[in-house]
Amino acid sequence: MMLHPTLDILAQLRLNGMLKALQEQLDMPEIQTLSFEERLGLLLDRELSTRENRRLQTRLKQAKLRESAAIEDLDYRVHRGLDKALMSRLAGSHWIREHLNVIITGPTGVGKTWIACALANKACRDGFTVRYLRLPRLLQDLAMARAEGRYTKLLTELARTELLVLDDWGLAPLNDEQRRDLLEILDDRFKTRATLVTSQLPVAHWHDAIGDPTLADAMLAGAKNRRKMAKKDLMRRAVIDKGPPGPLNLRRGGNRAQNGMSSSAPSSSTRASRSWRSRSAAVKGKA
Repeated sequence: MMLHPTLDILAQLRLNGMLKALQEQLDMPEIQTLSFEERLGLLLDRELSTRENRRLQTRLKQAKLRESAAIEDLDYRVHRGLDKALMSRLAGSHWIREHLNVIITGPTGVGKTWIACALANKACRDGFTVRYLRLPRLLQDLAMARAEGRYTKLLTELARTELLVLDDWGLAPLNDEQRRDLLEILDDRFKTRATLVTSQLPVAHWHDAIGDPTLADAMLAGAKNRRKMAKKDLMRRAVIDKGPPGPLNLRRGGNRAQNGMSSSAPSSSTRASRSWRSRSAAVKGKA
């Protein structure tokens, strides 16, 4: 039987997995012992596997991860206080499906970026779209996009990404424009997408790092929504803390009025304060 026309048709249809599998079967005399249905099943399995691998490679390329890290390679022998049970839950990517947020804090050299990239790599393998960005570079890109008329398009791209990794949060003070850019990014992801943040600053210092009390409250203030927060100390023992309501709980006083944010705060800040009100999972360590 002449199979060259069949091979040509498979190539034209871009069924590359089936094409390669059929060529391999032609070189395997023992394949004749299988029924037609069994051989067809093998061809279809190869095509499905090929397409899944191709989509995975596309997601990894788009993610632009800084480290070639895999969560399976995480070394628990290094004394960082990593909780295997907690890391296993995070590796399951359920927090991404539930649109939760993960925060990794700790001093330089403990592996924050590596762990973030490992979790992002697992997310890609689980079928999620991912984007890794260093926050200082992202803020520069946003300023350039605004000047070139691409600002709205860039924000839309970030909002559509199922997992956004923001590395090096809080390295430098933010100006007013950068604070509002962050506000827009976090607000767009409210209850719809997951965000992973790494920082050398303990979360308690983020309010000061943002600078503007009103916008800081809008981005980070706690809310009355139910939340789940897993706190992780990268240098000490890990604990799970459900804590008071609100994912970050960074208000300096007992209420908003004490933080320069009264009940009659501007509508833009009120809208943006939703950004971190969703339930969140946080991996937290003290510097």
